[in-house]
Amino acid sequence: MVRHHLPLNALRAFEASARHLSFTRAAIELCVTQAAVSHQVKGLETRLGVRLFTRLPRGLALTDEGVALLPALGDSFDRIAQLVENIASGAATQLLSVAMVGTFATGWLLPRLGEFHAAHPRIDVRLFTNNNRVDLAGEGLDLAVRFGDGAWHATESVPLMEAPLTPLCTPALADRLRTPTDLHALPLLRSYRADEWPRWFAGAGVSAPPLKGAVFDSSLTMAEAAAQGLGVALAPPAMLFRHLEEGRLTQPFPHQLTTGRYWLTWLKSRSPTPAMAAFRDWIIAAATP
Repeated sequence: MVRHHLPLNALRAFEASARHLSFTRAAIELCVTQAAVSHQVKGLETRLGVRLFTRLPRGLALTDEGVALLPALGDSFDRIAQLVENIASGAATQLLSVAMVGTFATGWLLPRLGEFHAAHPRIDVRLFTNNNRVDLAGEGLDLAVRFGDGAWHATESVPLMEAPLTPLCTPALADRLRTPTDLHALPLLRSYRADEWPRWFAGAGVSAPPLKGAVFDSSLTMAEAAAQGLGVALAPPAMLFRHLEEGRLTQPFPHQLTTGRYWLTWLKSRSPTPAMAAFRDWIIAAATP
């Protein structure tokens, strides 16, 4: 890839100003004058043909273009600083930024992350959790584990595993359930995907009741609500094994609903680094039955 000359001083001036939302505080950090920082940022804006800041009477506000640029720069400068420090100390370490659904991180990755660190002690994983909404480029991420059908624009996707959904509740509530129809009398905790409960009931051969009540954007939060006896969650038991092992939740019915699978993803435009390749190979092997 051909790299055009990068105005590193201007990019550093922008990054510091964006963090502080102040040219003055950025100048103090960079040990230059406020005028020098302002001049560097103005030159960068001219070069890019966009405004990165809105100048306010008291301080600065990032424009949309500034918001998009900041995380990539911050991550890049952090990587450079870490690499320089590691080289100076004689222990070069590779940084790897990985985002993933919180349910997958807690229910599958964390119990196994020690295995990856043992096999690759010089790769430092930076883990970011989300609710399946991620911007690989905008957030400066190397990899992301996402749930769905694997079809994301400009993204390479490798399937990892399915995580079927099934009703989960406390043992006390489960004692009241003999058939799926008995669920009609209980609060049904649900995600923002409104079709999941109707699809589960259809697969179980039972009509779905009207759905009402709390909606959760995280399976972990929904599972915790179920564990506290607030209702029945439709959640993946494979990602909640600790709740099941501890007896806080139980699975009253065998029928499960498959709505997609977890995928490891990265940008098609991104050439995998050795750290990316190592994590990719490890997670695919670990997720393979």
